[in-house]
This record gives sequence, structure tokens and C-alpha cells, in this order.
Amino acid sequence: MNLIALKMLVGDRLKYVSLVAGLAFAALLITQQASIFTGFARQMSAWIRDTSVADLWVMDDQVQFVDDFKPMSEQRLQRVRGIEGVAWAVPMYKNYLQVQLPDGTRVQCRVVGLDDASLVGAPPVMAEGQLSDLRRDRAVFINIDHAKTTLAQRRAGNVPLKVGDRLAINDNEAIVTGTYRATREFFWDPVIYTTYSRAMSWAPPTRKQLTFILVKVRDDVSPQVVAERIRATTGLTALTNDQFSAGTTSDLLDRTGILVNFGITIALGFVIGVLIAGQTFYMFVLDNLKYFATLKAMGTKTVTLVKMLFLQTVTVGLVGFGIGAGAAVVSGIALSKVGLAFQITWPVVLGTVVAIILCCGAAAMLGLNRVIRLEAGIVFRS
Repeated sequence: MNLIALKMLVGDRLKYVSLVAGLAFAALLITQQASIFTGFARQMSAWIRDTSVADLWVMDDQVQFVDDFKPMSEQRLQRVRGIEGVAWAVPMYKNYLQVQLPDGTRVQCRVVGLDDASLVGAPPVMAEGQLSDLRRDRAVFINIDHAKTTLAQRRAGNVPLKVGDRLAINDNEAIVTGTYRATREFFWDPVIYTTYSRAMSWAPPTRKQLTFILVKVRDDVSPQVVAERIRATTGLTALTNDQFSAGTTSDLLDRTGILVNFGITIALGFVIGVLIAGQTFYMFVLDNLKYFATLKAMGTKTVTLVKMLFLQTVTVGLVGFGIGAGAAVVSGIALSKVGLAFQITWPVVLGTVVAIILCCGAAAMLGLNRVIRLEAGIVFRS
């Protein structure tokens, strides 16, 4: 009976192709938009993941996301170091500073100052130079991708910034001694690395300049336990890498409205799938009522006919999903090459499968009642 059901499904090629095409378009829209949304969401916390060498991020209790800079006093570092369970704690500076390129172009950049001794929190991958080059006089590292885009010398004809070029950071001379690679971020402002003491000397003098404290806990203590001790002792917020990433993503999604925008598009894809599949599948059932009636007249039970209809629904749904998801992956690879965020994950794939099956289920329900109430005698009517 399964073979008969499949032959009925593909018997009318035009309706079968129309049904598959409608579901494929819905799967393409849902998969593509969900993957772009996932890509944007991961970009929001990309810098945190690239810098996740410590167990805890300690910051002012009013900080809401990774680039919400609310500096602390230097005394907080010593208090954190004295908390039981802390193996080591190092300072990190991060804030916006004005940068002037060699051709006079001015760019607002995020300057990160790393602990002078350990350089903890350094860029994940060096493209040119080595990490120790950051200790050279007036040294800075720049992102190799930013060097060709946001840090390109526009007045000189978009000449990329390179190792050896001299910058002016807040009217202080700096020399590019290396370039690094990093995961693409949601924010477009360039990130420049230097040492903590050098960043302090370049930043505007204020009473509070410490942005983050990176903490490594002892092996015999849970990071959550140490985080609670830090909160209780200092009043500061202490978050694990996962907590800081999730909090940053959640806050930025609330601020930007990206979730609502992509949610509307994904819902639109589902509605399109239901409408197209519903209309086409209902016409398919009507055109095949005489075959269902014949099978019923031959003694086939109603439950068997329902199973045949279910098999047809699942089959066309999976075929439509495969074509649509495959097209979404191909388009995503192409879009990624021009800088668009695209991250396809198993929850996206699973969610699309469920959505398409629901589309087909909704469509099948329109014809299911006709099959259940079908009278076998209609096959003998002229």
C-alpha cells in the first residue's frame, strides 16, 4: 500500500512539483533567515569567546553587555586577588579612543589593554608577528581584516594599514607591530590591542579606568562558588564565559529588535508553506478521491488510507525540506563570502524540519476529513 501511495503522489507531475516547490521555498526562507539570525546572535558575543582564557569576567554591577563600558577603580583588582579560590586575576582595559591613521583619517576604535606581564586575553590567532611584539615600545596589534576595511587609509585611496605604520591614539604615537585574526563581531568598530599600562597612559585621565578583571579559579573550586564570593565581598558582577556571552546576546537582541524582525520573516515562511502546500495538497486529495474510494471498495480500512495520506505528507515534506535547506546552505556560503552573518546549526535544521512537517500536516488536515468520510460507493456512480 505504501508503494501505491507514493505512485499516487507522483502520478500528477505538475501538482507534485508545485507542492515540492512551495515547501522548498518555505524551507529555504525559514532555514536561511534562522541561520542569519543565529549568525548575528553569535557575532554579538564573538569577542568574549575569542578571549575566553580565564574562568570568570569581573566587572561593574551595572554592565549590561560586552561593550557597555563602566570602569572600576584599581583597588578592586587587589580585593579580587585576595578572595579565596582565586588562582590569579589580571586587569584589562577596554574603551573607545580616537585613532588617527597615517593619512590623517580619524577612526573611533575600541582599544584593549592587556596585562603587561602575562598578556592574558590576547588575540586568538596572530597573522603577522608574535605576541611578545606587543611589549615593544608604543606597540599595537590590529585586526588584519579591519586593516583593509575600517582602518584603511581613505584619504590615500583606501591603502590598507600594515605592520610598521604609525598611528596617533588620543594624540599619542603608536606603531603597528603585528596583525591578528579574530571571529567577525556584530559591532564594526576596529579593536586595537596594546598593553594595560600603555592603554592607561593613552586614555583620558579619570579616577576609574579598569574595565574588566579576568579571573582564573583554582582547580579544586567551582567557578560559580568563586563568583558568589566575589559578588558578596566586592559587590561586583562575576560571570563565566557562557553567562557573559548569553547575557550580552540577550541584551543586544532586546535593544536592537533583531529577534522580532527575523521572527516575522520566519513566521512568514511558515505561513507561505501552509498556504501553498494546503491549497495544492487539498487539490491533490480531491483529484485522487476516486482512487481512495476504489481501495475502500476493495476492503481497505479507513485507517490504512489515513496512513497512506500520512506517508504522502511526510514524503513530500522531506523532499521539499531537502531541496530548500540545500539551497539555503548554498546561498549561505555565498553570502558569507561577502560578510553576511550565516551560521547553520542543528537546532535550525531540526526546527525547519518540524516547521515543514507542520506545514504538511496542516495541509493534510484539509483533505483528511474527505478521506475519512469517503463513501466507497462513489466509485460505482456514473
